[in-house]
Amino acid sequence: MVTIVIVTAVVVILALLVVGPYNGLVRWRNHYRNAWAQIDVQLKRRYDLIPNLVEATRAYLAHERGTLDAVISARAAATSAAAAARLSPGDPSSMAGLAGAEGSLRGALGRLFALVEAYPNLKADKTIARLTEELTSTENRIGFARQAFNDTVTAYNTAREVFPAVLFAAALGFGPAQLLEATATPAEREVPRVVLP
Repeated sequence: MVTIVIVTAVVVILALLVVGPYNGLVRWRNHYRNAWAQIDVQLKRRYDLIPNLVEATRAYLAHERGTLDAVISARAAATSAAAAARLSPGDPSSMAGLAGAEGSLRGALGRLFALVEAYPNLKADKTIARLTEELTSTENRIGFARQAFNDTVTAYNTAREVFPAVLFAAALGFGPAQLLEATATPAEREVPRVVLP
């Protein structure tokens, strides 16, 4: 009888050592997936604004077709990378792909904004000013959402790396989640240079 009580107590203790951390990992994984969804909403907003900005600047910048094409191309790559990240938020390869695509898009938009600043008629256009303001606002929202995502990914990774979760997290499918970096490579951190005609 004593043996049954001891075995039952050991099983209950082991179950508690697994169930509590398991539930915590599920909660943190759901938090970082929700945080990713907030980034995704803001990225979609930005991706929807970019074609309007390009179209509004096209008449003024007909001779800058390369810059406009670069923005559209970078937007397409970023949209594709975001779709891949949406399928598996936190996955290291999808986060790296998104960071690289977003870095390229930010660089192309930076060159476009520099051109807008260089042309007084373009800068004074109300539609372009409104779209630029909306994009700037969206960039700020993306930055805040990325910070929240990275905070929850950090909390999730910490929860999966501490004892006793570290003993079973990987076996139960709780792999590490990747932070969303601002850029994928050091070269993308350099300020874009625009040479005006």
